[in-house]
Amino acid sequence: MSLLKERRKTRQINVGSQPVGSDAPVSVQSMTNTQTQDVQATVNQILSLEKAGCEIVRAAVPDMEAAKALKKIKAQIHIPLIADIHFDWRLAIASAESGVDGLRINPGNIGTADKIKAVVDCAKAHKLPIRIGVNGGSLEKEIEKQYGVTARGMVESALANIRILEDLGFYDIKVSLKASDVARTVEAYRQLSPLTDVPLHVGVTEAGGLYAGITKSAIGIGMLLSEGIGDTIRVSLTRDPVEEIRTGFEILRALGLRQRGPELISCPTCGRCKINLFKIAEQVEKALLERSARIKVAIMGCVVNGPGEAKEADIGIAGGDGNGILFKKGKVIRKIDQAYLVDELIKEIDAMTLKAEEVNGKES
Repeated sequence: MSLLKERRKTRQINVGSQPVGSDAPVSVQSMTNTQTQDVQATVNQILSLEKAGCEIVRAAVPDMEAAKALKKIKAQIHIPLIADIHFDWRLAIASAESGVDGLRINPGNIGTADKIKAVVDCAKAHKLPIRIGVNGGSLEKEIEKQYGVTARGMVESALANIRILEDLGFYDIKVSLKASDVARTVEAYRQLSPLTDVPLHVGVTEAGGLYAGITKSAIGIGMLLSEGIGDTIRVSLTRDPVEEIRTGFEILRALGLRQRGPELISCPTCGRCKINLFKIAEQVEKALLERSARIKVAIMGCVVNGPGEAKEADIGIAGGDGNGILFKKGKVIRKIDQAYLVDELIKEIDAMTLKAEEVNGKES
């Protein structure tokens, strides 16, 4: 029995080739942390994100050099690219002309009505969606004065900005409401979701380093998705953004919303463990990032209980003293020298993947 509530119905927009909202799967996004002006570094990072499964990527546009660099970046990547704009309306227009697939702005801080209209007219001409990015730390002064830095203030800011765009006849909108604390973020999304049908981009901003960031994001994003709120997500970490994609898909997997690639399970180890299981699990986890097979992989610390405890896994390894075993569905297949455990496991996974692809190809 699913504990998830029915997903909120929204209008659907398209970010390049990626549908967002309505019945489209919840998509996983990230943001580059390179200098956008450094085209090659930015392209290399986006290509790494693509391999990890990133479906939409955002890049900061602090100046005109960065806006113009987006054209060269876009030509070398394969997923939709969003330009992140603050304050300067001219950067939004230059980014659109560089061929991006969407804009992230806050209409309230773009400037006067004619500047907002210029950006909207440009987005219409290029068929680009706009994400209204409301951040708890940068609310409009009049809204902050009336409501304070609260969930209600964030909601009022979002509604005001939605009205600005819709009054200009623009409806390809999605909205994010982010704060650095989970409670305020969750409450803001809960308040906004029944008031509009725009798709919602969900995340907890400035979440922190690896452990704090994953914890905050898993709780905040997970709570909202379980309530049917959220059409696209980003996990914000002060780390390599590839870690954001890994975490995002694991959140979706844990909720049963999406499956991407192998699922890794591993034991926490005990005194019976005779191998460096932490290192092995890390090696396998890294190798599985680029594998597509939807299988369950087990990494267990000892041969005594390993296969039995992980018999629901499609394939796994268990360590011993100098050697280990490879098992499938709880049945031991063969012994392997400890030095080759990971290599042999990956070979078997690749063989299983190839076989599955051949079967699917014949069936289609």
